[in-house]
Amino acid sequence: MSKTDLTRRGVLRTGAVAGAGLALPTIFTSGAHAFTNEPMGGTVTLGFNVPQSGAYADEGADELRAYQLAVEHLNGEGDGGMLNTFSSKTLEGNGILGKKVEFVTGDTQTKSDAARASAKSMIEKDGAVMITGGSSSGVAVAVQGLCQEAGVIFMSGLTHSNDTTGKDKKANGFRHFFNAYMSGAALAPVLAARYGADRKAYHLTADYTWGWTQEESIAAATEALGWETVNKVRTPLGAGDFSSYITPVLQTDADVLILNHYGGDMVNSLTNAVQFGLREKMVNGKQFEIVVPLFSRLMARGAGENIKGILGSTNWHWSLTDEGSKAFVKSFGTKYGFPPSQAAHTCYVQTLLYADAVARAGSFNPCAVVEALEGFEFDGLGNGKTLYRAEDHQCFKDVLVVRGKENPTSEFDLLEIVEITPAAQVTYPADHPMFAGGALGDCNAG
Repeated sequence: MSKTDLTRRGVLRTGAVAGAGLALPTIFTSGAHAFTNEPMGGTVTLGFNVPQSGAYADEGADELRAYQLAVEHLNGEGDGGMLNTFSSKTLEGNGILGKKVEFVTGDTQTKSDAARASAKSMIEKDGAVMITGGSSSGVAVAVQGLCQEAGVIFMSGLTHSNDTTGKDKKANGFRHFFNAYMSGAALAPVLAARYGADRKAYHLTADYTWGWTQEESIAAATEALGWETVNKVRTPLGAGDFSSYITPVLQTDADVLILNHYGGDMVNSLTNAVQFGLREKMVNGKQFEIVVPLFSRLMARGAGENIKGILGSTNWHWSLTDEGSKAFVKSFGTKYGFPPSQAAHTCYVQTLLYADAVARAGSFNPCAVVEALEGFEFDGLGNGKTLYRAEDHQCFKDVLVVRGKENPTSEFDLLEIVEITPAAQVTYPADHPMFAGGALGDCNAG
């Protein structure tokens, strides 16, 4: 397939080819620039790196919609969205530091090598001063590492592994999305209250960094409240049919199945579990239950009837009634005709947070941006009061426990909020064992 064909299909606008040229040049900048890709003219280029194919493509499509909306708002187009509710009033709708915002895109394919290749191309060939996006923690960790080496800021998209701001954290990387520990801390008390403390759980887990830390987090949180973990089984990303993994569950005394899966994998594994009759089973004198620690409206749509009554956690939901959420839902819905997902929300917010940090710092220099974001407290972006903690570049905010609606009123009204867990309940010390083993290091400006 030619480069022209790739561009026409929207797979890559940067010309990057998966797996090509991953070796980084020694120097990303020329002597004429003070830092990597310093914007010299009237525009500034951002790189949006999302899964346009693969198991998480639905999330990627919504991320890209949100990025495009954020660019419009930054450039003074549309109704301004969350610029009107953001507690920081630095952004004026005239681009970033007066420079019009432009963007390039890449397809991560939900593969680390492909994601690095597309990000590398956007930095080297397109002059992107910031990279953002992704719906896989494996991708996020890989691209975050590349951006640290390249001397650009990485504002991660949908990444939920503890490792992103744990052992693999980097000074040039920042995460707005919540993490696996937070899901466990928010969800476990609700599970114990609804299903009882005497439960036996069987885990099916996506075999990569996110699945590993999600399994660890939800197992630790539920075991602390009395649950027993019967088994933990790893499954390949993009398996398609999970029947061979569901069958062994029936041979145990487990009365809860925890699906540490996301995107299309969650839809398929949940469908297989329901087909095998797990939701109708009685085990140990109890109704068998299925739990999905992390899911979104897009996954709920894919799962259809099977999602009804299933408990999980989410970073944000379009039904929230705070002013920021309402403004974003209105802007997104007006442009696209349907409400945004949590992936869209976090990507839109990350773009605004980066632009605001540049504006407050008065510079695109990555080290100035890092200084502006570290310890930054803000409100008005849909999650209540939020802190970008300096020690690990993780945002701390309220977390939502949700459940699949029994009687949805539309194809978008699929989840109901069971509990808004306050930030204090999901906050942990920066040296928590689940996040140990890494150091931010120093910022790199190229």
